[in-house]
Amino acid sequence: MKNSRMNPKVDDFLSKAEKWKEEYKQLRNIVLDCELTEEFKWMHPCYTLNKKNVVLIHGFKEYCALLFHKGALLKDPHGILIQQTENVQAARQIRFTNVQEIVEIEPILKAYIDEAVEVENAGLEVNFKENTEFIIPEELQNKFDEIPALKTAFEALTPGRQRAYILYFSQAKQSKTRVSRVEKYVQKILDGKGLKD
Repeated sequence: MKNSRMNPKVDDFLSKAEKWKEEYKQLRNIVLDCELTEEFKWMHPCYTLNKKNVVLIHGFKEYCALLFHKGALLKDPHGILIQQTENVQAARQIRFTNVQEIVEIEPILKAYIDEAVEVENAGLEVNFKENTEFIIPEELQNKFDEIPALKTAFEALTPGRQRAYILYFSQAKQSKTRVSRVEKYVQKILDGKGLKD
């Protein structure tokens, strides 16, 4: 049976998948039951409602996942949503390592997808933390005072890049470690690059 909402690019993606092929197919069938539009974005099957991203299917080395773009707004009564890293503010994943795990919670997955659709229909948005809520570590501030161009370059970075640097620098327990981390990334910041660029 060929669902008219199936996107040929996703068919192609599935035919070439070397890992998680059966899991992807199972997830795809579940999501397609939920009346979303199947698209192919960021090299992965993406499901939208009125052109807004609702859920994405993607795979990693250790697991494959259903990623909810506004997962932070879902109630998560089963406690299965995972925040990929602490920098991710909106998206949440449900992870799987085999088809059986997907089959066992299919009704729950559909309920979560339905809720994600309701969130989109209601026009709800995730309130992102403003960067002003992130405290600039003293060691970085000292560097800004020493090199004014660094502060200018830092402020020109995207909020996400600024946040990644602030979190990375702040995570070091000792001041000398924070100093060496700041030192190491001065040139990258001056070049307008993010932590992972």
